[in-house]
Amino acid sequence: MSLFCAISNEVPEHPCVSPVSNQVFERRLIEKYIAENGTDPMNGQPLSEEQLVDIKVSHPIRPKAPSATSIPAILKSLQDEWDAVMLHSFTLRQQLQTTRQELSHALYQHDAACRVIARLTKEVTAAREALATLKPQAGLVAPQAVPASQPAAAGAGGEPMEISEQVGMTPEIIQKLQDKATILTTERKKRGKTVPEELVRAEDLSKYRQVASHAGLHSASVPGILALDLCPSDTSKVLTGGADKNVVVFDKNEEQIVATLKGHTKKVTSVIYHPSQSVVFSASQDNTIRVWSVTGGNCVQVVRAHEGGVTGLSLHATGDYLLSSSEDQYWAFSDIQTGRVLTKVTDESAGCALTCAQFHPDGLIFGTGTADSQIKIWDLKERTNVANFPGHSGPVTSIAFSENGYYLATGAQDSSLKLWDLRKLKNFKTITLDNNYEVKSLVFDQSGTYLAVGGSDIRVYICKQWSEVLNFTEHTGLVTGVAFGEHAQFLSSAGMDRSLKFYSL
Repeated sequence: MSLFCAISNEVPEHPCVSPVSNQVFERRLIEKYIAENGTDPMNGQPLSEEQLVDIKVSHPIRPKAPSATSIPAILKSLQDEWDAVMLHSFTLRQQLQTTRQELSHALYQHDAACRVIARLTKEVTAAREALATLKPQAGLVAPQAVPASQPAAAGAGGEPMEISEQVGMTPEIIQKLQDKATILTTERKKRGKTVPEELVRAEDLSKYRQVASHAGLHSASVPGILALDLCPSDTSKVLTGGADKNVVVFDKNEEQIVATLKGHTKKVTSVIYHPSQSVVFSASQDNTIRVWSVTGGNCVQVVRAHEGGVTGLSLHATGDYLLSSSEDQYWAFSDIQTGRVLTKVTDESAGCALTCAQFHPDGLIFGTGTADSQIKIWDLKERTNVANFPGHSGPVTSIAFSENGYYLATGAQDSSLKLWDLRKLKNFKTITLDNNYEVKSLVFDQSGTYLAVGGSDIRVYICKQWSEVLNFTEHTGLVTGVAFGEHAQFLSSAGMDRSLKFYSL
């Protein structure tokens, strides 16, 4: 039932009743009437605002005006609403189009900026290479500024000399490399395919067990051994590099530390033991390569070949030159006698950090691994990239050439191990490891018969069949280095659990 105001004959918004006439009024209208006349409009009797009684009703629905009750009026009302909706939609479309244009313009500017940055980076790299090439030709010497804390010349205290200028690959050096390669190739042909009689057989190798473990070589405050190498001429001499910035020389037979070499300011990433001299080499994230005397226990040379952390080291077969790779995207070839950088090269098209480097047994070519999963083969004499091996899907962590020079083993952060034939330049074997397996170190034994893999555990494969003959899980952390003793008579490993372990019968 609807209530109607006795004055306006419309549904009241705030209905009230007069006790004098018992009529319903719109409170707004009756209050105005009482203010003017002081009486009830229906019977003329006296009435005050206090006498009015409010009626509590649900919110009333006001009937539409008579003009909106006819069909033409309703159609006109709908048409007006439709027009309003269309106008609003048109406004929104205009705003959307404007926003799209602004976004397109911003993306174009961003793309143009990226192109300019890439071009400038390429020009800077080209200028650096041109400068590096011109310096040796012009006879210019531009040594890098030496910090006051590190004297530039060797003094009475045995401080190392720091040299960083590039000398260039002279014809004498190239001839020396070529002569050595000829000798090595001849020796390898003489050996042929015969396996040394002293080499441990696969059935004996499969019986290897852990025989020793040493955990006190490096600091416990910054745990982790990051690099491992054995002296090629005396594999009882072990070299390790740690996250504690130290390099340690260890005697396996005496089971004691021979020397602890301190000087790096950041973690050591790679170490090498010289085959014929009492000298070791180390590379670090502090951008330097250091040459150490084991007998003197001091640093005799600092090679500053890079502007980023050094990620890999490899010693040339002559024993006189070092190959290094770095996060600064360059590889460098340095003379260890003088500490001078002979040449330094990058792949402009790749623009990616190098993660490891390794000489081919002949020493005229070498391989590098990159952070974008590429393996690149370089000609040292020409300083050019002669082959690329794509296939991995993560940063390359380790590469190793077999002793016969035919095979290259590579590992990356994709839980796989790939074998490449350097004669056919193709991948002939892929060993898929467990899910999330991390490959950190690869090494062939000195005869090229066995391949050891270090990472989430230690595995040894027999070459040609590429079947697994050994598996060790004694390390409690990642294995960062593995190495074979002479004739594979023992296997050594180091890892992030700070321990150096030996395995044999």
